[in-house]
Amino acid sequence: MKDINLSRTEITHLTDEYVFKERDRAILKRRLLDGICYEPLAEEFDLSVRQVKNIVYKNEKRMFHSL
Repeated sequence: MKDINLSRTEITHLTDEYVFKERDRAILKRRLLDGICYEPLAEEFDLSVRQVKNIVYKNEKRMFHSL
């Protein structure tokens, strides 16, 4: 991901606009806004670490592609 400096409000807006699944939005917001690491996110959402990383990567790419 590019080095993009966005406010919490801007990240929230981008997440709400470009991330379609509610679970994925929640994961991305916890990762980007709260700084939660992959392992705790995997436990919180009952997913593997790899699944969480894939969700974050895929949706970050979609959100920040046009910036």
